[in-house]
Amino acid sequence: MSDDAQADAGTAEGQGPVEISEDLARHLENKRDELFEKLEIRDEFPPEVLEEAEARTEDVQSEITDEIDERKDLRDLTTWTTDPIDAQDFDDALSIEERDDEYVLWVHIADVTHYVNPETAMWDEAVERGNTVYLPGYTIHMLPPVLAETVCSLVPNEERLAHTVEMHLDKEHLSYENIEIYKSVIESDERLTYSQAENRLEDPDADLHEENTLVYEVANRMHEQRKEDGSLVLNPARDRAHTIIEECMLKANKAVTHELMWNRGVEAMYRVHPQPSPDEWSEALQEIQDLDGVSIPGSTWDDPRKAVNATLEEAPGRQLDKIQWAVMKVMPRARYMNDPFGGHHALNFEIYGHFTSPIRRLSDLINHWIVYQNDVPENLVELCDRASDKQKDAEQCEREYKTFLQEVGLDPMAVNNRGIEVVDEEEAEKTL
Repeated sequence: MSDDAQADAGTAEGQGPVEISEDLARHLENKRDELFEKLEIRDEFPPEVLEEAEARTEDVQSEITDEIDERKDLRDLTTWTTDPIDAQDFDDALSIEERDDEYVLWVHIADVTHYVNPETAMWDEAVERGNTVYLPGYTIHMLPPVLAETVCSLVPNEERLAHTVEMHLDKEHLSYENIEIYKSVIESDERLTYSQAENRLEDPDADLHEENTLVYEVANRMHEQRKEDGSLVLNPARDRAHTIIEECMLKANKAVTHELMWNRGVEAMYRVHPQPSPDEWSEALQEIQDLDGVSIPGSTWDDPRKAVNATLEEAPGRQLDKIQWAVMKVMPRARYMNDPFGGHHALNFEIYGHFTSPIRRLSDLINHWIVYQNDVPENLVELCDRASDKQKDAEQCEREYKTFLQEVGLDPMAVNNRGIEVVDEEEAEKTL
């Protein structure tokens, strides 16, 4: 068994799906239908949307060949994707180089707006849906899955159209020396799972070891820098592969809105997160301080975000959930807006927006279009409200469905990680 195969064995996926009876499967389906109706979540795609998606995914290679002259050709740049083992689409990839006086970090995102633009039925459907809804064992996609599984999936050894954010970072501070955003053609060298990426970091002889080591060093510095600057980090125990992806995507998202606002003077769909009132923060900190075995370092009380970060690092594991919950309770809901007013409190960014997931979020799709057109859709404010409202619906749907799974004796996390298989009554009774 190879190291990579071994890394994936013994995981939730290795245990096989959660088995349920046909009766329970019907019960779950009825619950989903009831939630979809209540929250106006559309499960089925209209035929014209599916037909359009199918048509756009035919003759992929000749379309890419026609596009190469119009784009930056990055096919020879070492590029790879890192995703969970069960990821259905690979819509972001990385490349990195160290130069004498800078790091160059490329974040390549599948060029969804090449296929989905305001003239298409798929665009209208994406606006209708607002985002992909992830329920344990069930996904309602924002865009027809055929796109994510073919032309918008950055699979290895296949040429793909991408929207690339190229960031030249100062070695000392990792600040942006230069940001370029352009359409490209890339060819991913490999698709890694998170556990495989950890293996590559461990093994000096493995493919992509040097690239992963370099990008982790840079990402880890970005992470520490964010914390020092007062960015809230609610999950301190991230593994290295997750740190790489999270920090590189944050850096790319921030770069795009930075570029639009300061260099182009164009509006965007910003992610705005208001701060809790001083009283609310003080209530949350008091609740955390009262937990058994938990103490907030005295020097951090003035900055609640730093106080929470420092406390999470020292607190006993059994209290982490309670600390996170105390914070989440007082946090206002983040919204999409056409003005970055107030910035993003949790991240402590003055300007922030989404760009790295246009397959599953309307905001990212819109921002891709704005970057490409250097102009905004007329109904940007309406689109911001739509994306915010649909995200709220998606979260409520997920919350209520998870509660229902627990009520019928299923573990939402197990269902999420392993999926569901319907078996006959006797088999199901053995496993429940």
